[in-house]
Parts: sequence; C-alpha cells; structure tokens
Amino acid sequence: MFKLETSVKLHDTDAAGLLFFASQFLFAHDAYEAYLNSQGLGFAAVLRDGGYKLPIVRAEADYSKPLAVGDRLTVEMTAEKVSVHSFVLAYRLLAADGSEVGRVRTVHVCVDGVSGNKIALPPDLRAALQKIAV
Repeated sequence: MFKLETSVKLHDTDAAGLLFFASQFLFAHDAYEAYLNSQGLGFAAVLRDGGYKLPIVRAEADYSKPLAVGDRLTVEMTAEKVSVHSFVLAYRLLAADGSEVGRVRTVHVCVDGVSGNKIALPPDLRAALQKIAV
C-alpha cells in the first residue's frame, strides 16, 4: 500500500465549501503520480521517452462523507489487479480520524506511445505495481 498525506484546498471544493465529488479523482491521481515518482517511473520521463502511455479506460468513485477546506486527507492506494497489458488501482480516501470518506477505482491499459496499440506492461512498472498489490 502507498499512502499520500494531503489536505483539501479551496479549489477542491464546491460553492458550499465541501469537497467536490470529482475532486476525488484528482486526489487519486496525485497519489498515483507520487507513487510512480517514488519508484523512479515519473510521468515526465515516460512521456518524454514516448515508449508507452497508460490511459485510464474506466474510472469510478464513491463519495461517502463530506470534507471541508483545510481538512487533512490520507489517500491509500493499492494495485487491485496487475495483468499482462493492464492494471487496476484502488484508492481509499480517509479523513484525519481514519474514517473513510470516499473510494476511487481506475483501470489503466498500457499502449504503445506511437501506434496506440495495446502492449505488455514494462517490467519495471510491473515490479512497482506488484509492490502495492493486494
């Protein structure tokens, strides 16, 4: 499991000052990027090299409790499934007291950076995902 500690910013909220439901995807993606960076697989290098891309082909979220500006938030990320060409990431969003405020799930497919055709996950990416597999 990978954890990212953060807080709710004004731009993450709606007019009522509560976490906007779609902002859950931003917090999930921040955790995803932070994890890949921690494994030496940052998007800057991947996109610059152009060898492969990892588009999200499915995304879903459940929003269970509100958060307000300034609230602390922990994002827990695990790899729910790692296959030859794709992987599924699961995220739990937790309030400061540890209660679950939301869940996010994303499905990613590895494609060739030029043709867009599905390709096998690179070994270093597969190894990084296996470290957080459940």
